[in-house]
Amino acid sequence: MEDLQRRAESAENEIKQLMSRIEELRKQTTTVTPANDSEEMEKLKVENDKLKYRINIMKRALTETVEGQFSIIGELKNIFKKSLIKSYPESSDFNIEVVISSQPKYGDYQCNSAMALSKILKESGTKVSPVEVAKTLIGNIPANEIIELLSTAGPGFINITLSQKFVVRQIANMCLEGVSPPKVDKKKVVIDFSSPNIAKEMHVGHLRSTIIGDSLARLLEYLGHDVVRLNHVGDWGTQFGMLLAHLNDKYPDYLNNPLPIGDLQAFYKESKKRFDEDAEFKKRAYAAVVELQAHDPDQTKRWQLICDTSRKEFQKIYDRLDIKLTERGESFYQDSMKRIVEDLKQKNLLVYEEGRYVMFPQKEGLNPLTVVKSDGGYTYDTSDIAALCHRLEVEKADWIIYVTDLGQSSHFESLFDCMEHAGYIDKNRVRIDHVGFGVVLGENKKRLKTRSGDTIRLVDLLDEGIKKSMDKLIEKNRDSVMSPEELEQAKTSVAYGCIKYADLSNNRKGDYIFSFDKMLEDKGNTAVYLLYMYTRIRSIARLANVEPKQLLNYAKNKGIKIEDPKEIKLAKEILKFYDVIQKITDDLLLHSLCEYLYNISTVFSDFYDSCYCVEKDRNTGEVIKVNMDRMLLCEVTANILAKCFDILGLKPVNRM
Repeated sequence: MEDLQRRAESAENEIKQLMSRIEELRKQTTTVTPANDSEEMEKLKVENDKLKYRINIMKRALTETVEGQFSIIGELKNIFKKSLIKSYPESSDFNIEVVISSQPKYGDYQCNSAMALSKILKESGTKVSPVEVAKTLIGNIPANEIIELLSTAGPGFINITLSQKFVVRQIANMCLEGVSPPKVDKKKVVIDFSSPNIAKEMHVGHLRSTIIGDSLARLLEYLGHDVVRLNHVGDWGTQFGMLLAHLNDKYPDYLNNPLPIGDLQAFYKESKKRFDEDAEFKKRAYAAVVELQAHDPDQTKRWQLICDTSRKEFQKIYDRLDIKLTERGESFYQDSMKRIVEDLKQKNLLVYEEGRYVMFPQKEGLNPLTVVKSDGGYTYDTSDIAALCHRLEVEKADWIIYVTDLGQSSHFESLFDCMEHAGYIDKNRVRIDHVGFGVVLGENKKRLKTRSGDTIRLVDLLDEGIKKSMDKLIEKNRDSVMSPEELEQAKTSVAYGCIKYADLSNNRKGDYIFSFDKMLEDKGNTAVYLLYMYTRIRSIARLANVEPKQLLNYAKNKGIKIEDPKEIKLAKEILKFYDVIQKITDDLLLHSLCEYLYNISTVFSDFYDSCYCVEKDRNTGEVIKVNMDRMLLCEVTANILAKCFDILGLKPVNRM
């Protein structure tokens, strides 16, 4: 820690010197006139920009190393960036690449930039081989506490071995501080996910958006961002006309008696059938929509009753999956649409075409947005524009994330393009992502449906998961060794954990096959195996009769020793957690965290099989020795697993 503080002070001094140099350059640029010395002016501007770039590097390095935990890849990039600036200052804006090594026997990390940098240097007139570039970068690496050994391999790869002292110190910090989040610039994040339609039941199609969105929200909350979880439900539009008219016909006394709709899906189908077959009913349905949009009190009351009934059914699903959301449906933005449409017209961004007002994206190949229909009404495109404006102008979001299926990618690409062209989005200030995902398939590799071909209700899927989970526990005779309360906890933990993990462990950009049999396997990269591994690690401390407080006191007073190769391997795997977190923050692909969970579990198993933590008397079974350093490794590993589970929305139990 003292070394980090010295580095921080050194970095601050260098920043001050750089700022002073920039000020000198600024003064010089005011005395140079473009007319008589444009070349000198350009040189000064280039040097100014390079100095500003170096300041940003220094500031980032400062924030990443002084406080808390950090991504080792991020810190290695900073170190190599300093070497790059010294080695090849003309290429100081080159993007350094560092990755976790795929061959640990040669190094823990690998810098793969020498080949690309050699090519760039050659194009600018400096002919130097990738191997020479790699050796030059190695020669100019500044003094640091992280790197133990650097070596070149192949056409210019740089293998990086971490300092064992650094590894021990970082693990010691985690023993004392827990799995604390890395320091990041705090942002206001709005994440839009789940988004079912009112009066329709949640089905398997809502599963991925709900699970992926919740996990991303959990990750960003862990990092300390201010996260708003929005449920953009479909609670407006033409379909409500038929629902309102049907409600008035079927339950005329709805104002005095509780709404007796037991099955909203059936109610929706009844109203849709009447709408398609009865011209007089269709006419009344359209009239009901107009009245609702005019805020007629009776129609508003009917609409609210339908929404409330539907909302209660949604909440049952969210409670079971431990999902927290703030509902803000399409209706919320109705009053702001007129203002936005007028603004777009004043900016001459709407084109009148075939009775509609449309907005064309600037990028070729994208579909236009229909902002005003031929009947003067608004569309889903209009409500999406209004919603995005609200998130930017009212919520003051720095980062907006939409979690929907990949089929909507083109729509969001058009939306973001149009919003940027209208001046509503400033990409230099706001990050906007569409997190698309593939389809849930059955074991026949077709969309998951019931035998009759209907879409599977989400509640039925969860119920089946609970049943199969209990069957599996009974098959393993867990009911004979667990109390009813423990069995109930294990049943729900396994059922919902398996459903979530099966989704999140697959790359969201692809389809995946939904199979309870595979989900419930207790070997391989499954929730069951990982949840079991967690309970196994926690049981080690119970066996040794060691409390977390004792481990904390030991770490405070004696630190931790890590010497055996299996201990070192586990410690290095633990520290990759922050690299994985950084990667997911960049690409929003959660399967990387699942891969990490599986990797650390297998590395721990290898460690535990080779390195005794608790020694027992062979005759009596009595504990005669506890290796506290290894117990600390067990504790940190369990804490890492627990944090990963929390981000993924899984609930571990003490016994399985």
